[in-house]
Amino acid sequence: MSAIKILKPDPEVLRKRHKIIKRLAELLPEPCLIDDERELKPFETDAFTAYRRVPLAVVLPETTQQVADVLKYCASEGVPVVARGAGTSLAGGAIPQEDAVVLGVSKLNRILDVDFENRVAMVQAGVTNLNISNHVAPEDFFYAPDPSSQLACTIAGNIGMNSGGAHCLKYGVTTNNLLGVKVVLMDGSIVDVGGDALDASGYDFLGLLCGSEGQLGIITEAKVRILRKAESARPVLFGFNDGKVAGACVSDIIGSGIIPVAIEYMDREAIHICEEFAHAGYPLDVEALLIVEVEGSEDEMSEMLEAIIKIAKKHKVVVIRESQSAMEAASIWKGRKSAFGATGRVADYICMDGTVPLSKLDYVLEKTGDIIEHYGLRCANVFHAGDGNMHPLILHNCNDEEESHKAHLAGDDILKLCVDVGGCLTGEHGVGIEKRDLMLHQFEQKDLDQQMAVRMVFDPDWLLNPSKVFPLDARGTYYK
Repeated sequence: MSAIKILKPDPEVLRKRHKIIKRLAELLPEPCLIDDERELKPFETDAFTAYRRVPLAVVLPETTQQVADVLKYCASEGVPVVARGAGTSLAGGAIPQEDAVVLGVSKLNRILDVDFENRVAMVQAGVTNLNISNHVAPEDFFYAPDPSSQLACTIAGNIGMNSGGAHCLKYGVTTNNLLGVKVVLMDGSIVDVGGDALDASGYDFLGLLCGSEGQLGIITEAKVRILRKAESARPVLFGFNDGKVAGACVSDIIGSGIIPVAIEYMDREAIHICEEFAHAGYPLDVEALLIVEVEGSEDEMSEMLEAIIKIAKKHKVVVIRESQSAMEAASIWKGRKSAFGATGRVADYICMDGTVPLSKLDYVLEKTGDIIEHYGLRCANVFHAGDGNMHPLILHNCNDEEESHKAHLAGDDILKLCVDVGGCLTGEHGVGIEKRDLMLHQFEQKDLDQQMAVRMVFDPDWLLNPSKVFPLDARGTYYK
């Protein structure tokens, strides 16, 4: 596999390393600066571990003003800055360069205010996704987006990649649950965007920032929606002897006008991997499994399930298993939420993140199998079927250079397939490094030029999270 194309480190910045670190030490309390080579190693990569770069330094500010001071200084010296949440990015979004300062938000970890009457919470950017729900749970509220990494991932990272999760089918992704942010621009300016309302007046800068992958500014605070919990919820397992048929069943459920809270898909490989880890009671004699969750009153759930079961039977479902207790429901979701970690116990893998129209789901599943077979690899399919957000896990041995290269080629082919059927390169993981050079498959150069022009308004010197999102040429520079 060829080495990653990356913007070459600025030799002038590297020569000034001692001066830069000395000034950062003046701007921050001692525990907020890391410059020892051994202590920098944990920040050399994120969950996309195929590539590694040790940064120049790491700063962990405790206040928005400290973030502003660091950015203003780095801008004056031409030092790149890479924002980092919890490092759970699966697309290489937080991998630094050797001349970059990593700015982590882990110390910005307080829930500042909760307004239950207006269903709003104000949190710092380093608060974990799950901790918001845990904080408001005693009042029967929750925060809807629930990526599988929600135990660790931060709100800042969720905003950067516009993360979703299993329940985004009904409740939407991060952008649908975000009301406002406090953002620091590269010149040190502190700007408040959005407000308490779902639709703030003026230009939609909030929509621009959500999903911008840390290239427009550093989020330090966020105002998010919290929702009242439903009366009850019930996940049901549906087993099929054909994965393509299971995909067609998903399309028909949504096409009928029924919107469950979640529809998750697992193929045989994923079922066995997750069952061995979580002991969730998944059927092991089926080719594909759907986890369909409904919520509401008992009457509402029964009515929805009756309609869903009727559709599933038309698709020759062979297993229908309703959870009978809160403990069983938790176990079902533990298996699904543990899929990425459980797969890591079995093999190295690349997790893809393409999105396809539901009407093409069965076709894409079939063609994905053909691609994997062509490269002689194995794949565990587990994904958010309800909104067509696919997460095929391509298994390989990362110590085998040829096999690893094949895995990356297979991943590229799958993502191209998603685009070719009318989908897109990413649903929630972002572009980062992983999909950067595929952007020209989805967009024409004039489209990318327009996107880069918007980026330059916020960061004209391209110092925020460089080498990401936009394709680089053979010299490691941006196409222009």
